[in-house]
Amino acid sequence: MKIGTKAKHAILIGGLCSTAYLAVYIVRNILGAVTPAMLAESNLNEAYIGRISSAYFIFYAVGQLINGAIGDRIKARYMISFGLLFAGTANFIFVYIVGTAPLDLLVYGMTGFFLAMIYGPMTKVVAENTEPLHATRCSLGYTFASLLGSPVAGLLATAMAWENVFYTGSTALAVMSVIVFVVFLMLERRGIVQYGRYRLPTKTDTGEKSERWLWLKVLLRRRIVKFALIAVITGIVRTSVVFWLPTYYAQYLGFSAAQATTLFSVSTLVISFSAFLAIFLYERLHHNMDLTILLMFACASLAFLGVYLIKQPFVNVALIVLGIMGSNAATTMLWSRYCPSLCDTGMVSGATGFLDFLSYMAAALANLLFSNAVTSVGWGRLILIWFGLMAFGVLISLPYRRIFGKAADQT
Repeated sequence: MKIGTKAKHAILIGGLCSTAYLAVYIVRNILGAVTPAMLAESNLNEAYIGRISSAYFIFYAVGQLINGAIGDRIKARYMISFGLLFAGTANFIFVYIVGTAPLDLLVYGMTGFFLAMIYGPMTKVVAENTEPLHATRCSLGYTFASLLGSPVAGLLATAMAWENVFYTGSTALAVMSVIVFVVFLMLERRGIVQYGRYRLPTKTDTGEKSERWLWLKVLLRRRIVKFALIAVITGIVRTSVVFWLPTYYAQYLGFSAAQATTLFSVSTLVISFSAFLAIFLYERLHHNMDLTILLMFACASLAFLGVYLIKQPFVNVALIVLGIMGSNAATTMLWSRYCPSLCDTGMVSGATGFLDFLSYMAAALANLLFSNAVTSVGWGRLILIWFGLMAFGVLISLPYRRIFGKAADQT
C-alpha cells in the first residue's frame, strides 16, 4: 500500500518528536530507577529521594504552565531544542552536588523546568501540521516513547553505576537537542512544518472584554474541567506510583534491590504498551473517547483492589502492572486524543501545558505524601489510596450528560 505525502510528513514529524521524547523520559525516570542503588550505596534515605523527586515534579509542573503558554507563540524548534540542551546540562550537574541541600533541589528541579519546554510545543506542532488521524498516531508514538523511557532507564540502572546513568541521560539530551534543531529547520524550509495556521481567539473576534475570559470560555465548552480531573488522578499514578515501584517491590514484596530493579524494567516495558491498548480499544468502541476512559478506570480499580487483597509476590506484581496500564490507557486518551483535538482553538500548547501542570503538581504532592505514608501508615493502606484514585476516575468518567438526557460529547 502506497503511503501518501501527508502520511510521510506525519511519520517524519512524529518520528522526530517520539525519539526526542524517549530521551526526555529516560532522563526523568532515572532517579526512580537508581533509587535502590542510591539507598544501598550511600547514607541517603527515602525521605531525601522523595524531596528531590517532588522538587522535580513541582518545577516541571510550573514549567508546563509557563512554557506551554510560551509555546503557543514561539517556534517549536527553539522551545524543544533549547529545552533538551538546558535539561541535559542541569541533569549532568546534579550528580556532582547530590546531597548538598538546597542546591541539589534547585538544580534537579531546573532539570524538570527545562524538560517542560518539550511537550506542549511538540503537541502543538503535530496537531497543526498533520491530519487529525495522523496527529493521533503521532501522539500515540510519543506517548509510547514516554512509557518506554521507564524500562530503558531501568536497563541502564542494571548495567552501570547510578552516577553513569545520569551522565548517559544528559548525553542523550544534548545529542537530541542538536538533531531536533537541524531537522526542524529543514522541515520548516521545505514547508512541511508551518506556524500560525491557527491563532488564539481575540476579544475583537467576539466582542468579549477580556481575552483570558474568552479563552476560558472556549476551553470550558471543550470540557477542560473533566479532563483536568483526569490529568490529576492519572498523573499521580503514572508518575508517583511508577516512581516508587522499585522500592515497593523491594520493601513490600521482599525482592532484593537487584531483583526489584529487574522487575521494574520488565514491568514498565509491559506498561509501555498501554498506549496501544488504549487506541485499540478506542477504535473498537467506534471512537468513543468517554467510554474508553470509563472502561479503563474500571479495570484499573479492580486491579488495584486485587493488589490489596492478593499478596503473593508475582501475582501482586502482575496486578499492579495491570492497574497502572488501565490508568495509563485512560491518560492516553487525554494526551493523544483530547489535546490534539484543540488545534482549531490555537491553544494546544497552552491547554496541554495547563493539564500537565495539574498532573505534575498532583504528582509532586502525592510523592511527598507517599514517601511519608510508607513509614507511617504502611504499604497496605497506600494501596487502598491508589484504588480510591481509580474509583474516583470511574465516577468522573460516567456519562453525566447522557444521564440527564443529553448526548455525550465526542471529541
